[in-house]
Amino acid sequence: MDTSRSAPHRMDPSGGCPHPVNARLLARGAVAPVVLPGEIDGAVVLGHEALKEFLAHPEVAKDARHFTALHEGRIPEGWPLLTFATVRGMTTADGADHRRLRSLVSQAFTVRRVAELRPRVEALTDRLLDGLVRAAEADGQVADLRRHFAMPLPMGVIGELLGVGAEHRDRLHALSSQVVATDLGPEQVVAANRELLAVLGAIAAAKTEQPGDDLIGALVAARDEDGGRLSHEELIGTLVLMIVAGHETTLNLITNAVRALCGHRDQLGLVRAGRASWADVVEETLRWDAPVSYFPFRYPVRDLTVGGTVVPRGTPVLAGYSAAGRDPAVHGPDADRFDVTRPARPDAARHLSLGHGAHYCLGAPLARLEATVALERLFTRFPELDLAVPEPRLAPHAGFVGNSVRTLPVRLTP
Repeated sequence: MDTSRSAPHRMDPSGGCPHPVNARLLARGAVAPVVLPGEIDGAVVLGHEALKEFLAHPEVAKDARHFTALHEGRIPEGWPLLTFATVRGMTTADGADHRRLRSLVSQAFTVRRVAELRPRVEALTDRLLDGLVRAAEADGQVADLRRHFAMPLPMGVIGELLGVGAEHRDRLHALSSQVVATDLGPEQVVAANRELLAVLGAIAAAKTEQPGDDLIGALVAARDEDGGRLSHEELIGTLVLMIVAGHETTLNLITNAVRALCGHRDQLGLVRAGRASWADVVEETLRWDAPVSYFPFRYPVRDLTVGGTVVPRGTPVLAGYSAAGRDPAVHGPDADRFDVTRPARPDAARHLSLGHGAHYCLGAPLARLEATVALERLFTRFPELDLAVPEPRLAPHAGFVGNSVRTLPVRLTP
């Protein structure tokens, strides 16, 4: 990689707030060379315009057969980012394979189908708010909003869509959290991935015996009855992606939005005064504090110049969503300010935090619905809700892929 402008940035496996690092790297350029865990050379695209171009570039692939280090045998089994590269599903497929895999689940996430879910999302939200009250009463009027509200809402919704019973959901959340972490040792990585595959394999086997009117049932049918449109490995890989992406992103989005509003009471006041909507809060949170910070991986299929930097063929490239959201070249000199009245960009792309191009987040309408309903009902029921500890004391998310905090202690009333 062309490193004439700067030495590679070493990605911190333990994560932490990405914004100071992003600002420093963006000041150097739209693309930065990085060192991934295991001393693997990579890159991150940070600038909004460069990332938008890169995500839709016809000579950028998702299939790991283009990952040079993997095929040179330099990636061990316990590498913490291996699942992102090798899981068999739509996020690691290109062209016709990507379209085939995406089509198998896309009908469940259309705008119309998601709108039909609103009453169910609202009912689940209200029930979880009741549980949040009970959790606060049991623990000195302080409750972990992430554990009792922000996590079970999207996990409950995606669980119902897939047909995953409630008895599996807590374990699947714990395992998916380990899969997206980058700070685990090789033994933990291997164990978490094996258990996740085993749990999902058992669920798929049960659905094979007793098919249901749900997404897993549809996927099983595609595997067994629909002309071989789906292999068993692709079925399990699709379930991995649906479980992880189907709740981790929305979990971080809700958590980050609550933190932002608690830290910017004036912005919350604008929403209450009708000068901004809850949807505006969601979009500004996606821009200002993206729920996914550095998403793995894409690979140039030839040496490619991106944002003025040459990225060699086969380099694993991270999509720097959290950096692009605060890129002053696009969002102005106040890009690091949380502003729910920020006008939409002329090209209507406020941010890239849900992707761009063929791999744009399939669950974007559902994530937006869940977050909007959650925030409106949360702050309507608890208008004085606030953090129970200062923001600097909140422990950051494990790893550099997700961007949020591990817990969110709140007081529902003063």
